[in-house]
Amino acid sequence: MSRFSPTAILRNGLRFLFPVAMALTAYLYLYPVLNSCAFPLPPTAPDHNADTGRAAFLEAAKRHWPFTETENSTDTTSRPPAPFRLLALGDPQLEGDTSIPIDYLGIFPHVKSLFKHVTFRSHHDVLRHRVRASLHDVVDIFFEDVYNLAESLRKRIDLFGNDFYLAHIYRTLHWWTLPTHVTVLGDLVGSQWLDDSEFFRRADRYWNRVFRGGERVPDDAALYPADEYDLSGYLGAANNSVWTRRIINVAGNHDIGYAGDINEDRISRFEDAFGKLNYELRFELPISPALAPAVFNEATNPHSTRLVPELRIVVLNDMNLDTPAASTALQDATYAFINKVINTAAAVEFTGHFTLVLTHVPLYKPPGVCVDDPLFEFHDHDGSLREQNQLSAPASRGFLEGILGMSGDVNAPGKGRGRRGVVLNGHDHEGCDTWHYVNQSRPVEGENEWEVKRWRQAVRGGIVGREELPGVREITVRSMMGDFGGNAGLLSIWFDETAWEWRVEYATCPLGTQHLWWTVHILDLLVVLGGLLSVVAAVLGVVGINVDRILIGATVGLWRLIRGRSAAVPAVQVKKVPS
Repeated sequence: MSRFSPTAILRNGLRFLFPVAMALTAYLYLYPVLNSCAFPLPPTAPDHNADTGRAAFLEAAKRHWPFTETENSTDTTSRPPAPFRLLALGDPQLEGDTSIPIDYLGIFPHVKSLFKHVTFRSHHDVLRHRVRASLHDVVDIFFEDVYNLAESLRKRIDLFGNDFYLAHIYRTLHWWTLPTHVTVLGDLVGSQWLDDSEFFRRADRYWNRVFRGGERVPDDAALYPADEYDLSGYLGAANNSVWTRRIINVAGNHDIGYAGDINEDRISRFEDAFGKLNYELRFELPISPALAPAVFNEATNPHSTRLVPELRIVVLNDMNLDTPAASTALQDATYAFINKVINTAAAVEFTGHFTLVLTHVPLYKPPGVCVDDPLFEFHDHDGSLREQNQLSAPASRGFLEGILGMSGDVNAPGKGRGRRGVVLNGHDHEGCDTWHYVNQSRPVEGENEWEVKRWRQAVRGGIVGREELPGVREITVRSMMGDFGGNAGLLSIWFDETAWEWRVEYATCPLGTQHLWWTVHILDLLVVLGGLLSVVAAVLGVVGINVDRILIGATVGLWRLIRGRSAAVPAVQVKKVPS
């Protein structure tokens, strides 16, 4: 058999494609392993840095050994993971009918228009105008309707694949990194201008395709701040697996709109599909009996400033913190929630509590710090806020000095150092990691201004942790959309018993663009189909059917048909008849 026969070409092609497909498939489904992704590991000593490298990866791998327990392993050679590990995902922005032309234009609308013209049902009274409109429709059928039909088919396939691309990120990282909690930081769907039916169709895709197996936070667990509260759970507890399945959804501008767009209807349907807009969760970390006597107790140890370690998660809608807002009542409700968060927090003089704020719109940063510079646009009809890519400087200041209790005044309670915490948000698809701080030693008239630096720059400059520079880290998680590399954030928070403070470290784990997902699955499909054809050809060869001869004959016949010739009838020479 010739090496140029169809079956030989098929087999040789499979010899090349099969290992390539297997390698790419292995990468796609094991990318967190091959990229050494893992939640940062608490340091072995209080004065050391968290481990975000090889040791963290090896400890993550150990937790997948068949005989290794996760949280309560008795292996003395293993380092325990952080008790709080948050898988943070930003801005999936599920699209739908608004991106499919035939869904809002209809199928072949110009055919319908042409039919009205030729049947004299259109409004044209002059025949010349009717003919001209008809000719325009004929042209638009080919250059608009056919194109829109093809584009709509492509877009439906793209949306289907994109859902599974996002689902692959969530499912694979959830399996490998074993988070204790998961959050999606806003823009769950792609537009706030959807009608209710399309909104809930996208919500159905969100829960049953992208985050299949996930659950929304129940309303009875999403609590309003109070002086006396129920704990949401205990960190590090073996029975805390319920929170690994729950998705802490944050509202984004594409879910409910900016301040000039938010209304009761958009809030109501969001909360029906994804959970409450503003709430808090509190998790306690059990401590050893030996440390219990050092903890504050009003009766037995009233002079201690150490509280039982507790992690407070504040889920906050910050889209209507700035003005003007379309609904002052809804804006007042948001500020009432923030005031309740402030009033129910432990006094800044105490240590042991930690605040994790999950929101959507990032805090204010001057131009040049991150990719997005400050942008504010307003509606023409009422002047309300139409768009923003950051909070305003005053809103950010109130955010930091209120929720976290920080101050530029060294004489403020707790010397103005505030509460330990970290802020996570989305919105800026490129992502950014910054340190917000205020310089208490700088003499100024009035209040000290807040400053911002990139996190790495602040660490290298020795700004983080300085007594006179209280601050907080803000992490804007890069989007998980394919155009931004399918990114995911891995946030570890653990408790330092020596300093009686919580510590934080952050890592990322990108998959790559959506083209990788498509390439792998198309290549796998070609290999499977090629393998089936190769098996069929071998079976037919056993029973005496020459597949190569059939394929070559069919190809030659098709080629001659295309060229306008017949294999059986010779070409006829046409001669000119003499006049």
